[in-house]
Amino acid sequence: MDLRTTSKPLLEWSGDGLAIGLFEGDGELTAELVALDDKLSGTLKELIAEAEFKGKEGSSAATRVGSGSTVRKLILVGLGKPESLKLDSLRRAGAISARLAKKEKCKSLGISLPIWQDKAALTAQTIAEGAELALYQDTRFKSETEDKGSSVEQIELLGLGNQESAVTRARQIASGVFLARELVAAPANYVTPITLAETAQAIANEYGLALEILEREDCEKLGMGAFLGVAQASDLPPKFIHLTYKPDGTPRRKLAIIGKGLTFDSGGLNIKGAGSGIEMMKTDMGGAGATLGAAKAIAQIKPDVEVHFISAATENMISGHAIHPGDILTASNGKTIEINNTDAEGRLTLADALVFAEKLGVDAIVDLATLTGACVIALGEDIAGLWSSDPAIASQLTQAGELAGEKIWQMPMEEKYFDGLKSPIADMKNTGPRPGGSITAALFLKQFVKETPWAHLDVAGPVWTEKENGYNSPGATGYGVRTLVNWAISE
Repeated sequence: MDLRTTSKPLLEWSGDGLAIGLFEGDGELTAELVALDDKLSGTLKELIAEAEFKGKEGSSAATRVGSGSTVRKLILVGLGKPESLKLDSLRRAGAISARLAKKEKCKSLGISLPIWQDKAALTAQTIAEGAELALYQDTRFKSETEDKGSSVEQIELLGLGNQESAVTRARQIASGVFLARELVAAPANYVTPITLAETAQAIANEYGLALEILEREDCEKLGMGAFLGVAQASDLPPKFIHLTYKPDGTPRRKLAIIGKGLTFDSGGLNIKGAGSGIEMMKTDMGGAGATLGAAKAIAQIKPDVEVHFISAATENMISGHAIHPGDILTASNGKTIEINNTDAEGRLTLADALVFAEKLGVDAIVDLATLTGACVIALGEDIAGLWSSDPAIASQLTQAGELAGEKIWQMPMEEKYFDGLKSPIADMKNTGPRPGGSITAALFLKQFVKETPWAHLDVAGPVWTEKENGYNSPGATGYGVRTLVNWAISE
């Protein structure tokens, strides 16, 4: 698809579909829209009246324009109240415009939306992101494509001048989101620890990144008993993935991003029962998917920061080699862990990954994990939980998420809740009481970071959606990629 910005005025644009953003409460059309309505023989006012279009955010309407017009279809997109316009409102408006243009069989589309806070480049990037993300389709596992209609071949963002670099940035970020979506959506017989490592290798080969894959024997030498304890029941070998982007010259800062990489989670001997959603445990590598997606995007953007992308990839399976409830594992920092629930395995793999990351001497560490159902209960399916004992990194991530349109809510790091993790025979248990389960999970992870500023994102809710959600179709969302990229490249 050809996606570009243009200085061409709204009244001069011609093509299949023209999408216009309207604010809620706009009683009178602007002079430009009045002139457009005249040009379209009253179609604009007629559509507003017939569809009872009020400009409510997320609303839309479309109609055919009379024959002889330079525009075949007119699309209206609601922006909500002018004072409530957010950057993500434009991203969603771009997505709605693109989706509706596809539905209306428009091969060419012009989008006219307001410029956010006089920032034309950021506006162009955001609208382009929305359109790109909305038109993505994953048909890898279908023998026939259900959608046999025409596709949108060209999109022009009107009134934004030449913002080629902004559109390029949008497409680079979208490519990372698409990779994360494809990894998370693919079943566990397609995405395994082996294929995750192969994906990291492909990124390294294409963009010139450094790659280190630690095999089981390498992890044993490093004392990664927590990670290997989870991996020991699987017939597939674990892969500890360490992918590194380094800029030309001295990096402004050094960061580590860690993604939980459970390519399938059976629960182990504490097997997931009926109603547990075990069939969706292919998504338990959503953190790793976002991490590799961010790596792909950052490798193209080429910021002046050094970023280490890490995932301890394995399955959590059942066999005669499985860890037992009651076993004690020793992590690579020497801490001992009593296993009181084999279905709390992600934190065990992250424990050794956090120790590894801190030894790299980075300035900050962020981990992402589909870690707890408790976080979904607390925040629902659209919002990720954030835990950090460092106010600066928490603020950075919150701002990065707001810019990305990915919702994050900071949760308390309630230290006294660690009492629920205390063990009479080891340094700690791997789970605490049911109340505050997402908090105790974060407190568990905190034991494996000594001094480096660190934050934990529990993304169990937003990595998947059952319904169309803004620029996300039902399925994997690629959540986290845009936030991670924004965080990494921020000043």
